[in-house]
Amino acid sequence: MIKINWMDEVEKRKAELLKDTRNLLHIKSLLDEEHTFPDAPLGKGVKEALDFMLILGEKDGFIPKNVGNLAGHLEFGQGEELLGILCHVDVVPEGDGWTSDPFAAEIRDGKIYARGAIDDKGPTMAAYYAMKIVKELGVPINKRVRMIIGTDEESDWRCVEHYFKEEEMPTLGFAPDADFPIINAEKGIADLDMTQKMSGAETGTGTANVEVLSFTSGQRYNMVPDFATARLNIKANQMEVVQRYTDFMKQVEIENSSYVENGELILVVKGISAHGMEPKNGRNAGLFLAEFLSKLDVDDSAAHYFKFVSTYFYNDSRGVNLGVSYSDDISGELTINPGKLSYSPKSGGSIGMTCRYPVTNNMDATKEKLDALLLNEAFVISKYKDTKPHHVDENEFLIQTLKKVYEEQTGEKAELIAIGGGTYARSLKAGVAFGPLFPGRPDIAHQKDEYIDIDDLLKATAIYAQAIYELAK
Repeated sequence: MIKINWMDEVEKRKAELLKDTRNLLHIKSLLDEEHTFPDAPLGKGVKEALDFMLILGEKDGFIPKNVGNLAGHLEFGQGEELLGILCHVDVVPEGDGWTSDPFAAEIRDGKIYARGAIDDKGPTMAAYYAMKIVKELGVPINKRVRMIIGTDEESDWRCVEHYFKEEEMPTLGFAPDADFPIINAEKGIADLDMTQKMSGAETGTGTANVEVLSFTSGQRYNMVPDFATARLNIKANQMEVVQRYTDFMKQVEIENSSYVENGELILVVKGISAHGMEPKNGRNAGLFLAEFLSKLDVDDSAAHYFKFVSTYFYNDSRGVNLGVSYSDDISGELTINPGKLSYSPKSGGSIGMTCRYPVTNNMDATKEKLDALLLNEAFVISKYKDTKPHHVDENEFLIQTLKKVYEEQTGEKAELIAIGGGTYARSLKAGVAFGPLFPGRPDIAHQKDEYIDIDDLLKATAIYAQAIYELAK
């Protein structure tokens, strides 16, 4: 039996692992649909990150393949069966309030700070070096090992959809894009837009003192918005409105400001961003501003919109007020995150939200409940996308092997966990999310000053190396 000290092998490659990780983090790999090209259908940034990985892999002796400029893979080994490691190189927008440049990949206090450090470029490089170690050691394996690299994980998953139309499905695999020990259950993800139905009678301001000219907050379904702004036309007592605003925001203890521009009152609220799978980890700036606006004497269509937001979303991330709350023992509670909020007098209001629902929840029945409620509220679901939940049984070879590896490497028990986030693992029939976040570490994905702890990066690399060897031998 071959005895390998995986951590020693990682330490030997530490300097180059850190260099390659930082170089990947320097790339501003944001979805950019306004500036696309035939060879960069999702923008230049994500394509540059994909190319970076494919060029690096080819240099190190892996077989690279670009699949439609949306995804790619790096492969080594031989055998009929295919072990897949699913990663992504796109990142969410950086947001505000960083201590250092979000793409500088600065090292401070033993951590690398950058957008994508923990989600998912750091883990991608850990898995890459794990493959590299297994390959360079020349240990006998009887499966092909393939890293699949996506570029649209943070948005619409067009990368994996395209990839699996063209390429084979791995027999089994893991995604280094969540938490250790092992995530064997992922909630379903329903993203939907609720749009206000406008009637001609609503558009006038009538006798209302406040006209809402615009209101906007948030960019992504899967992020808690950390910024919200509204433009108001105040007919009388502008200072009184400002005072009420200041008092309300002080009461709820959230950062805010206001100023007058061209006679219009501008209100700005700063919240705390977090991943949309657990809205309680953030503070939704849009909901706080909408709650305040719902208390003002505003024009009819705005009153209708802000009352709706206040009634069904403010202080409720579990869908209780919408009548869709649900939980199960496998994956916990249903959560809702209104990540995109907007209103204008011309087009009315909309709420773009993600619903993360438990594995035993029937989303079709949930949507019927929402449709019925919205009918009475003069709102309609204008966009809807549902990704079904994912669950792998504990007794599967994949889970048993990863449990053994994790326990040997850490000395800790490998508990199975469920998450509300969606990882590429759900693309596989037999796939789980596996690391890189160790138990007890704060989850700073999608937040300002995102980082990966360097010791954790090295430890994850060792775990992934042994996992690849054990699963492929």
